[in-house]
Amino acid sequence: MKSNLLIIAAVFFLLNTTGCSDDNKPSGSPIISETIPEPKHCQRPASVRGIHLTAWTAGAANTRRYFDQIFQKTEINTAVIDIKEYEGEVYIPAEVALKANTYVRAIPDIEKYLAHLKKLNIYPIARLVVFKDNKLVRQRPELAVKTPSGNIWKDHKGNAWADPYNEEVWKYNVAIASKAAELGFAEIQFDYIRFPSDGDTRLCRYSQNHSSASARAALAGFLKYAYQQLKPSGVDISVDIFGLTTSVSHDMGIGQSLKELVELADFVSPMLYPSHYAPGEYGLKLPESKPYETVSNSLKYARQKISPADWKKMRPYLQDFSLKIPYRTKEVQDQIRACYEWHIDSWLLWNPRCVYTIEAIKDTRKLLPQKTTLAPPTTTQLENPATNHYSIEKNCCDTIIP
Repeated sequence: MKSNLLIIAAVFFLLNTTGCSDDNKPSGSPIISETIPEPKHCQRPASVRGIHLTAWTAGAANTRRYFDQIFQKTEINTAVIDIKEYEGEVYIPAEVALKANTYVRAIPDIEKYLAHLKKLNIYPIARLVVFKDNKLVRQRPELAVKTPSGNIWKDHKGNAWADPYNEEVWKYNVAIASKAAELGFAEIQFDYIRFPSDGDTRLCRYSQNHSSASARAALAGFLKYAYQQLKPSGVDISVDIFGLTTSVSHDMGIGQSLKELVELADFVSPMLYPSHYAPGEYGLKLPESKPYETVSNSLKYARQKISPADWKKMRPYLQDFSLKIPYRTKEVQDQIRACYEWHIDSWLLWNPRCVYTIEAIKDTRKLLPQKTTLAPPTTTQLENPATNHYSIEKNCCDTIIP
């Protein structure tokens, strides 16, 4: 009995002199109970190989099962998910979208789905259409691109655009991007980060004097603002741009300059869809029938514009859909092979229906070249630079399958 009392007394003494109380800890000692929050997403792969998912397909159980098969059986390690489309619909419950009545509940369990992608080790990118925005400007006409008479300007399909110069438009889109980062997206991909093209743009009136220089400055200003607001959350920022920006010497009338944008973003995705190049581009009778040559020529010209340090930011969108020419395994792999030969090992596939050629992406290691050419194109190679024949109006990205 006496020995038991001695043990109890000893324990009591130790608890009161060297116990877990913070008061008894040496100054500066760590609190063991504190833990570092687990990241909501997996780290960006060294080589990004991605597919695009509309919000509707990302939110449906049957198509999720289809995508899971792709993630598990192919090289695909990245999912680009729409969170805002060109109609202006916003697919995540951002406060600004709820206030503007632009939220559409296409992915009701988005956080749960992002957690599922993390388990599969899939890198999640949020695609956000910026300045082509039919819904916002119908409700807030003061934010719209106008006509000379002060009405809302519309493109040839009847869609309205938000004024890229208007900083209220910047704030609205970046607020949506901030919500995406909060939900667990690792990267924000800005699409339609440009001025209108497909309509009578001579009638466009903006909130300030418009020129090629001011248009480029507006896009740069938006990206700098987005970077300032979003980078503290740890997300990367990427932009989608027209394919012909790799080879033309001007901004195509839309404010896009490859050289300037690649310096401002973490990654740049020129849309190198061969079907979107006009006959004769790059000396090819029908670029759509020459996917390897079209992509290789595009990258050849891009190489002249981009510094070696920024070359690693190139992450092209490639074509996995058919228009005039059927695109199957060979056509998809020919584009990937062209990227590899120019030392670009990250790429994204686009199909507006989100149906992908699985055989083409099971294993692309066989497409890696034995030798690569990284030198800038020679003067002889550049004798016939690209014309402005890239079909701006034939934009397959405008096709949404609900």
